[in-house]
Amino acid sequence: MMGLPALAQPQFDRLASENFQQQLNKEYQDEKESPLLPEDRKQFKGHPFFPIDAKYFVVAEFVRTENEKPFAMKTSTARLPMYEKYGEVHFKIDGKPCRLNVYRSMDLRNKEGYEDYLFLPFSDLTNGEETYLGGRYIDLRIPKENLIAIDFNQAYNPYCAYNHKYSCPAVPQDNVLSVAIRAGVKKFHD
Repeated sequence: MMGLPALAQPQFDRLASENFQQQLNKEYQDEKESPLLPEDRKQFKGHPFFPIDAKYFVVAEFVRTENEKPFAMKTSTARLPMYEKYGEVHFKIDGKPCRLNVYRSMDLRNKEGYEDYLFLPFSDLTNGEETYLGGRYIDLRIPKENLIAIDFNQAYNPYCAYNHKYSCPAVPQDNVLSVAIRAGVKKFHD
């Protein structure tokens, strides 16, 4: 059986996950950047994270979906931002095949620094118990090849998990996983 061409396979980088956690905590402690309510920010010592685990770093097959029509993504409010389904990612966790859609914001695609930005909202079996009920997000960049690295250790909560004044994209039904992703940020509080 022929394999994929020899590409520089992305590798798990524990330091990148640690840096992500430190940056996220720093952002949430900053009065100007934090989505936290003032009373929560005063008590904030850092996010509760699952232990960093290489098992939740996957190199997924990226399948570009062509000719997708922009659509209004549901949010936690009446706001309906426009997105397009940009592609699909296929991978395995615990031997189970998984598929998620990745999206591209129609507003961000023309913004400097975000031209190659992709949005991966997902839900899994931890939601509501160990993680935020509304799901979590991962930020990605458009890959140059047919593989894309996804580090679930860098999964984070939407702002509306901390403060109801925010309008956050809802996880589409197609992006609900039937596995537990015990990586990234846990739920903030009930």
